[in-house]
Amino acid sequence: MLTIKRLDLEDARVLIAGVRAKAEEIGVPMCIAVTDESGQLVAFERMDGGKLTSTIIAQDKAYTAAGAKRTTESYGDASQPGKPAYGINTSIGGRLLVVAGGIPVVVDGQVVGAVGVSSGTPAQDSQCAQAGIDRFLTKV
Repeated sequence: MLTIKRLDLEDARVLIAGVRAKAEEIGVPMCIAVTDESGQLVAFERMDGGKLTSTIIAQDKAYTAAGAKRTTESYGDASQPGKPAYGINTSIGGRLLVVAGGIPVVVDGQVVGAVGVSSGTPAQDSQCAQAGIDRFLTKV
């Protein structure tokens, strides 16, 4: 029997709380998206002051990280001219993001979903996404 593990709404709330705590700590209001393993949105939060344009970016970062089973940052490196994934960011209607801030959530070696964060610098987005994952993994 095939058993698929995926994030649910309660899991998403834990992830969002972890991201939000880190965002408040660094003083950058974020847009936070959580998807299941297939990249479908489970939950979203735009903190007061989160950039309007970042709502879609956060969702696409989570979509990319879940579907590709890798960080969006890793695609940034691989998608430069002369690299193996050059131009991939124009695939699938432009939804594939290559900027840091999208990280898959891995439990027992399996991608169960992803977090996408946007509104800060790429480093801030990634730092906040990882904080959410770290909080979640302490509860698994």
